[in-house]
Parts: sequence; C-alpha cells; structure tokens
Amino acid sequence: MRPSHLRFTLCGLAAAATLACGGTSPTETPEPTPREVPKYSIGQFLDTTSYRGAGFSPDKTKLLVSGDQTGIFNAYAFPVDGGEPVALTESTAESIFALGYFANDERFLYTADQGGNELNHIYVRTLDGESIDLTPGDALKAQFLGWNQDDSAFFVATNERDPNFFDIYTYDAESYERELLFTNEQGLSPAAISSDGRYVALVKSVTNADTDAYLFDSQTDSLELITPDEGAINYNPQDFTPDGKGLYLTTDRDSEFTHVVRYSLEDGTWQPVESADWDIAFTAFSRTGKYRVTAVNNDARTELRLYDGATGDAIALPALPGAEVSSVSFSRDDSMMAFYASTSRSPRDLYVQTIGGEPRRLTQSLTQEINQDDLVEPEVVRFASYDGVEIPGILYKPWGASADSKAPAMVLVHGGPGGQSRVGYNDIVQYLVNHGYVVYAINNRGSSGYGKTFFHMDDRAHGKADLDDCVASKQMLIDTGYVDPERIGIMGGSYGGYMVLAALAFRPDVFDVGVDIFGVSNWYRTLQEIPPWWAAQISYFENEFGPLDDEEYLKSISPFFHAENISKPLLVLQGANDPRVKQAESDDIVAAAKANGVPVEYIVFPDEGHGFRKRENQEKGYEAILHFLDTHLSEAAPAT
Repeated sequence: MRPSHLRFTLCGLAAAATLACGGTSPTETPEPTPREVPKYSIGQFLDTTSYRGAGFSPDKTKLLVSGDQTGIFNAYAFPVDGGEPVALTESTAESIFALGYFANDERFLYTADQGGNELNHIYVRTLDGESIDLTPGDALKAQFLGWNQDDSAFFVATNERDPNFFDIYTYDAESYERELLFTNEQGLSPAAISSDGRYVALVKSVTNADTDAYLFDSQTDSLELITPDEGAINYNPQDFTPDGKGLYLTTDRDSEFTHVVRYSLEDGTWQPVESADWDIAFTAFSRTGKYRVTAVNNDARTELRLYDGATGDAIALPALPGAEVSSVSFSRDDSMMAFYASTSRSPRDLYVQTIGGEPRRLTQSLTQEINQDDLVEPEVVRFASYDGVEIPGILYKPWGASADSKAPAMVLVHGGPGGQSRVGYNDIVQYLVNHGYVVYAINNRGSSGYGKTFFHMDDRAHGKADLDDCVASKQMLIDTGYVDPERIGIMGGSYGGYMVLAALAFRPDVFDVGVDIFGVSNWYRTLQEIPPWWAAQISYFENEFGPLDDEEYLKSISPFFHAENISKPLLVLQGANDPRVKQAESDDIVAAAKANGVPVEYIVFPDEGHGFRKRENQEKGYEAILHFLDTHLSEAAPAT
C-alpha cells in the first residue's frame, strides 16, 4: 500500500475478500454437502502464477505483462494469438513490474525497488536488452504518471529534491532528457496530467474526511484550488477528458458514497456524470477517448462498467459467467482490449479481444495439480456487533465442516486502517480452508466500501471500537454451528497485524492464538518514523489517531506497552526491509511475549519489505502459519 489521493491505508496486506452489505447471515448460508477433498501443499497453491498489467506492443501482436512464474516478478511478452510468453527480463533479486511499451518500438518502461524498501525507480529496457535507470539516486522514490498524447514524452514524479514531496518531470521519449513540469512546495499529491501536458491535477489531504483538488496550468505557471467548499468533502481527480477541456473527479459531496463529476476547465462549472449505490472507485478514459471505464465497489466485488467516451452510452463487457472482469486496458488506437477475469476459486487470468470480437484466454494461472472444485466459494455474511452496528465480512467454510465435525476458525483482519476485505481468489485463505480451517475475513468498522459514516467509525478509536467488532464476530462464528467454540484464533497483516496484537494484549481471553504478519506494536514510534514521502498525509494520520505527539494516548493503544497481558500462542512474520512497519516493532513484541512464557514463533525475512514479493518466502511463511495453527489450534492441539 502507499498513501494516495484516495483513502490512505498504512498497511496494505488486505486479504482478498470484499465489502459486504446485502449479504446473508450464517444461518441463511446454503449448506454445501460435506465431502472429503485432497489436502494440497502450499507449494501447489503457490505454483499458481500471478500476473499484472497488460500493455499492447506498437503492432498489437504482443502484450507486456509482469508474471512471477520463476518465483519473482519479471516482464514477459505474450503473443495475442496465443503461444508461449517470451521472458524480457531475468531478475533473480528484485521484482520487476512492467509499465508499458513505447509507441513506435519495443522499448519498455518498468519499475523496481531494492529488497522491498519501496524506493521504486523507473527504468527503460532498450532494444538491445540494456536497462537504464531514469531516476538514479540512493534515497529517492519515483512514480510513473503516464504518456502525453502523441507519445513523444512521458511523466514521472520523484521526491529527489525534497524527500517529503513529489515534483513532476517530463521525459523525452528518445533522448530521456527531462524538464521540470511542476515543483511541489505545497504538500500536494499528483493525481492526473492532461494529455497535452498543460494541466496537472493534484490533491491535498486536509483531514481523512476532507481532500481538496488543485489545478496547475503550466502555460501560466498558476496553481488554483478548484474545490473551495466548506466542510468535510473528499474530491479525488481521476482523468482529464481527451480534448483537455474537462477533468473527471470522484467525490462524496452530498452523498454517503463517492460518485463521478466533471469540472469544466473553460468556465469552472460542475456537472454530475455517474453514481451508484456503492462507492465508485475510479473512472478513466482510453487513449483516444473512445471509451471510458468505471469501477464500482459493488457488494464484495468490483463491477466494471464500459461507456462510449463521447455519448456516455453503456457498452457490454465480455460475458464470462461467474467471473469478475477487472483491469481493462486498450491498444493505443482503441481497436483491441485486454482484461483479467477471476473467481474466488481461480486466480486472475489474462484475456484479449478485438473490440466486438470474442475474448481469447492467454494464461492458465491455477496449477493443474489443483482441482478448483476442491476449493470453496465464500459467502458474504453480516452480523450485529456489540452495539448493534451491522458488520460485513466474507466467510469461507471448509468442505468437511459440519455440526457433527466442528472446525477451528480464524478471524482474518485486513490492512489499513481503512482497507477492505474483498471477494476473490486468495491463496493463503484457500490453503487454510483446504486444511480444515474456517476463515472469516471481517470488514470491521472503519473499512472502505460502506459509505463515509461507516468508514469514520473507528477514527481515534483504534484498538477499541474496531477490535470489539472482531471480538463480536466470534459469537457469529459459533452460531454457525460448525465452528468449535474453543478453537478460534485471529490473524492479520499490517494494520490487521496490529489488530492481532491488540486482541491478545487488550482482550487476552477471547482468541486462542494470534498470527501477526508485519504488524504495528508501538504506534508512538511508528507514527514518529513514517516514511518521508508520506509527509503530505500527516493530517490524515492526525485525524485517524489524534495528535502524533500525544505519547500517552498512542502508547495506550499500543500492544507493546500492554504485552504483559499476552497469554496465548503467537506467530510473528516480519520483513527486514519494511519501511512502514520497522523490524523493531516485531522484535519488541516478540521479546515481551516470550518474557511471559508464551509460545512464540518469529520469522524475519531478510530480503522482504512490507509484504511478500518472493515465492520462496511466501512458501516459508504460509507453511509456518499452517504448522503453527496445527500445533496450537487444531483438534489435536491442547486447548489454551
């Protein structure tokens, strides 16, 4: 995760599961017939390949894709008519994420950091296979912001001048020489650039409920606040219209949910464009403006909508029954489209089609060693929490669980604060479920996707109001009739890892085990040591947690200072290069819990940051989780 002009989340390890309103209660969930299924190894689950991105080559015969088939992400060229992909990079140390081909030849841009430290640089891979760092330096972070209309230049933001803020540069596509487009001295975050390079849309976080949009005009060298509204309103620039006369934004003005509006650059007027009964996550135009794509955060799934860019008329997306279509991209001339499709029992696969033609599948992500019918389809489940607030989540039930064969369970907490569990394929969840564990991916109050009132219910109440939702979910699990009341644990990554530690420290008698993945144990230290490139988000932190110098309060919600209460088995996973949750966070809580005589297992990954990038580390970590649960939570484990 990185802070953005949308909603900030400190910790990005959100398990794949989703929003969840309009779901069912556990008593209404259809009962699948219990049956025996093979127990698959974590190696088999991770033999599944993950793919990201899809950029068309100039002649539209290839797609530039990032894939981890070697155990780490590299760039590949996939023939659009099918066939084996060609490896374009062969990194064995750093994950490489492709950004796109150049317009007139097969050079391409990509980004990579160093050992998970999140100091991404932008590279060009030349026709002879050489890689050139376009953003050299030891302590800078760079972001790719797109191409101009005629592809003669592209835009990059870096924090090399000031570690706290990102300036924007225009790079020549042939010489790679650059010119400064915008100097950021106001603490703004880049959001969109018009195709002619004249206008830059930026956003400023006033609070976690209030963001302002700014417009920079490079011709007049002027910066204008275009959303001077009073009160807490979020405005998030999305894309300029292809003719450069308008700017599309999402906003929650006068609504619980974000919707799309258009701002006229000619006369400063506003007009509504699109709304839904859920948050609209983003909207963007294709290169020529022939199409516009919108994503709606719809009841635990992403709903994509495709429109004619000129008329606004809806266009049907490819029909793939039971699958969720995502990540649509177009060729530069808008004649071809690539997209991904997935289900909860099969990971994302890449498809391509000529507009109006039939889609062609290019990848087979799920290993043939796993029968997807042996995996489980989750249910969206809601329950009334301790104060009556309805809490949604995603419930995964193992095939063998029943009233006569009760299963252990794990409450899975997403990253954030402000993240969201979403329906979709998740290898660690399916792995645990395949080995007999019920998993409930909770969307406690403070989660995204349910309107701004729900989103702000945990402000300055972390480790309290949101934690008590997790506690209340335990009774919901018991009420299913197939969960063993004596064997319920809690697990989470990043902010979810904090919730695990908070549960063991502040509610020590509730959960039987805890699995903390890259979690915060000391908020006072973490908020004093946030990465410098998050400086523009300080007001966001202050509205989430209160004044960052309020040592007494921050320590009161920090598990480390209450670790003497920890009495249940704990597993901690940590990346040594994590820039968000430093290793000291885990070192301290592990030492404190061990001092209580508690069973504690601790694994540090020396070549990872905030989350797993390397398959061998994933395999080691996920296998350790299952072994830990089998030791301390399974039917054979002694009750704690």
